[in-house]
Amino acid sequence: MLEVGTKAPEFTLMDQNGTPVSLSDFLGKKVVLYFYPKDSTPGCTRQACAFAEHYDSFARREVAVIGISKDSVGSHLKFAEKYHLPFVLLSDPEHQVIEAYGAWQEKKLYGKVSMGTVRCTYLIDTRGCIEAVMPKVKPDTNAADILAYLGAQA
Repeated sequence: MLEVGTKAPEFTLMDQNGTPVSLSDFLGKKVVLYFYPKDSTPGCTRQACAFAEHYDSFARREVAVIGISKDSVGSHLKFAEKYHLPFVLLSDPEHQVIEAYGAWQEKKLYGKVSMGTVRCTYLIDTRGCIEAVMPKVKPDTNAADILAYLGAQA
């Protein structure tokens, strides 16, 4: 995982509409950058829907929300449409950005070890530096926890 105070690695990935999006597009705004394993799975759906539910609260604070997984642009589009997700989902099929942010890790499931995306979140400040690191976040409370953090900073 990256450390608080370090410069967030720059990237450009395609969003759910096939439009290139760069982290630098958001300079001057805070950014919630959350990494998740897979579209339309139970935990990832709950996490995305929680961000959608709290989206207006993020928007009022001028905080952008970006979700990243290795799913395809088409998968992201279906996911966003099905659950009415109002924020950006970025496709990282080669997991280069996922790796750059330390979210590509060894996982164990039913005794089987494999590499995959771990659920974690970064808050990036208006200058593009890591303000907060949240490893092993819970899908149901991730959005609310970030809002509570932002409220404490106000």
